[in-house]
Formats: sequence, C-alpha cells, structure tokens
Amino acid sequence: METTLFYNCQLFDGKNPQIQPHTWFLVNPAGQISARGQGTTPPAEHRVDLHNQYVMPGLINCHTHLCLDPDAFDGDTGTDKVTATVRAVQNAQTMLRSGVTYVRECGSIKGVDITLSQLIEQQKLTHVPQILPAGLPFSMTGGHGSLNNGTQEVDSPDEMRQAVRQALKQGAQVIKVMATGGVMSPADFMNDPQLSTAEMRAAVLEAHHRQKTVAAHAEGNPGILNAIEAGVDSIEHGFYVNDAEIDLMLKQHTFLTPTFIAAWAIPRFGQGILPNWEIKKAADALDDLYQNINHAYQRQVPITLGTDAGTCFNYFDQTPKELELMVDHGFSNFDALQTSWHSAQLMQIAEHYGTLEEQKFADFLVLTHNPLEDIRAVQQVNKQVYQKGNRVA
Repeated sequence: METTLFYNCQLFDGKNPQIQPHTWFLVNPAGQISARGQGTTPPAEHRVDLHNQYVMPGLINCHTHLCLDPDAFDGDTGTDKVTATVRAVQNAQTMLRSGVTYVRECGSIKGVDITLSQLIEQQKLTHVPQILPAGLPFSMTGGHGSLNNGTQEVDSPDEMRQAVRQALKQGAQVIKVMATGGVMSPADFMNDPQLSTAEMRAAVLEAHHRQKTVAAHAEGNPGILNAIEAGVDSIEHGFYVNDAEIDLMLKQHTFLTPTFIAAWAIPRFGQGILPNWEIKKAADALDDLYQNINHAYQRQVPITLGTDAGTCFNYFDQTPKELELMVDHGFSNFDALQTSWHSAQLMQIAEHYGTLEEQKFADFLVLTHNPLEDIRAVQQVNKQVYQKGNRVA
C-alpha cells in the first residue's frame, strides 16, 4: 500500500471554525493522517489533487435504524432476518453516499447490526459506514417499540441486568432503553414514563462495567428526568427537556440527540397516509421541540447528530437535512457541524474519528461549496466520500 498525498483543498477540520486554504494532508497505508500542512507539499507515492474544493470530516450519525423501511409506516419490526439484513446493507450504502461514514444503531431487529459490524471489522463488508451496534432495545412489557417484538421486554432491575449482560455477550456495543412512550406508538404518549429509574440504572451499571454506553429514548416528562437520574449517557429526542434536567445533564455531561427530522417529516409528508393520531402527536410537539432543544443548545448541553433514520418518511440520505434544520432553528453553521464531533465523543471513538487531525483516520467528504457559509453545501448529491483515505462514493 502507498502513502497518499491529498492536496490543493480548503479544509474544515471539524475542530476549528475557519476554513484553512491551500491545505494538504498525508494518509498512511493504515488510513490515518500522518501529516498536515499548508502551502508547499511533501513528496508522496500517490498524489490526489482536490482542485481547491472543500474538505470536511465524514458525518457521524448516532441514531439510526438500518433495518427499518421509512415507507412501511409501522416500524416494520416483524420482517424476517434475511430481508432485514439486505435492507440494512442497502440503507447503509445510501447513508454512505450521503456523507455518513460512521453510525450508531439505536435498536436493530434480530441482531442484524451486530453481525454487520463484525463483518465490517473483518473487511468482509465494505462501502458502508462503520457501525456501533445495539441489537434489540429494552422496554417494559407493552412499552414503546414493543409491537411485533421490536424490543426485549423487561420488568424489573434484575430482568434488566440479565438482559443487558446477555446483549453484551452477543456483541452489543451500546444499550438502548425506552424511558417514555413515543410518536409512533398507538397506545402511549410522549409524556408516559415507562422503564423505571431503577430498571434503567441497572442497565447503566452493567454497561458501564464494560465501558459501554446507554442511550435512552426519552421524549417527555417525567421520563427524561428518570433517565438522567439513572445515569444514561444520552437522551434521544428530548422534546420536553427542561431547565432542571439541563442542570443535571450539564453536571453529568449527558449528551442530547434531537432527531429534528424525525418529528419534522411526519406532519410534512404524512397527511392522508399516516393515522391522524400519529400526525397530531408529531405536529403538536414540533414547536416545543425546536424551542426546548434550542434552549438546551444555548445552555451548552452537548448536542449530537442523529436522525432516527428508518422511521416514517425519514430516509437514509437525510442526515445533511438534519444539519439544515438545526441551523434553521438557532444553531450556527459551525455548531451544527460540531454535532458530528459530539457524536464521536458520545460513541467513544473521538480518539480516531470526528475531526481531520494527525493520527486520526482519514474519513472525509469533498464538497464544491463551503459548509461554514451555507450548511446546505453538505447536501451536495455528487459529493466525494472517503474512508481511511480510500474513495468509497
């Protein structure tokens, strides 16, 4: 393998809020950036002229559901394993073409994400994002996502402890718990508390013993507070997060994943297709979601990049749209792009991914326009996508 010099680019490294012009970087045979500079270029075995285009880190989406079909409208968790696997690979390929180079699954049927992540690690599956897998999420009996066996149901701290240990044994790298009801559940609401603080704390203790993290689906109160008090690492959705919860999140360094697009898409595209109760749930919450997440952002809660891809009308090429929605509702362009870096921190991969610095892997996008000036630049259809210095899309 050769050392590759990428040169003649305008670099947004994911860390500094300015474009660095006339930049070059060397990528070693292991796919890591070994040197970076501006101006005169060093010698290299292989040279790639980027023609003064803009380079930025690959996006890291920390909330996806690769096995789901956004046009199924019902969560589609009853799909057979072969169909789910083929669909997951196709969805992952779509995500990669959109600029996502790493994902965290937040619930996958039949352990498909665990198997795919192992195949990627073994280099038997390529041209897809890397995957941090979760396996099945955990809910109370009849809780959010449990329709068609879409969750593993647990009803005590002891049941949770055993279930999480089994999931970690099977290869889960993150644990997903359901703290509240949700938009897509016909029999509950966003402010319905579900798993108890004690049950979620058992999950947190077991995961943290193995240096793994816990993500909590938590849309309303008191479920958000229950999850934070249990010690989860991230609140997913967080529609009704309040100041008392923000105080505790800042103290504990709890991340928040808004998934704006998941709520935005349902009332925008669902009229006449989805049930009225589902559209009403999302529409009623949307303005509150924008306001509450913006408030958490202003108070400097670490916000991550996640889309809930796979839910209704929430397609696998729409991660760049999530960035636009952030900017439309109060984020600066730089801070919206920083959410991908926060995803790397939450996922415990920031030592190697998330910014384009020396010793990190060369996962990057090549764009024709400046994303710090126009966040929609990341939506470019024919963008170049690289993983470890190799063009993959």
